[in-house]
Amino acid sequence: MSNLPRKIRLMELMQDGNEYWNYDVIKQAMQDFGFQSDFSRDTLNMDLIELAAVAFIKEVDLKVDDEGVYKKGFLLHKYVITEAGKARLSDACMYAI
Repeated sequence: MSNLPRKIRLMELMQDGNEYWNYDVIKQAMQDFGFQSDFSRDTLNMDLIELAAVAFIKEVDLKVDDEGVYKKGFLLHKYVITEAGKARLSDACMYAI
């Protein structure tokens, strides 16, 4: 179980600079935190939206979830960490990025 703040852990999962779909990052974070509920899943998704709103991550693609991999009928977002996000991780004294 991760002891990191949720948003820091979400950025940590993307620190390599690759692009990730929200459901992949959320799935890993749920395992890390021991979360199982839909409420927790949706809370982590809101955390990603908030990270994008402050430019720590940016959206690079989106599509409708027709297959139900996250939540059927909802938008899926693909994100990448920004330089500001990498700097935030570094400022948190966690990484030398």
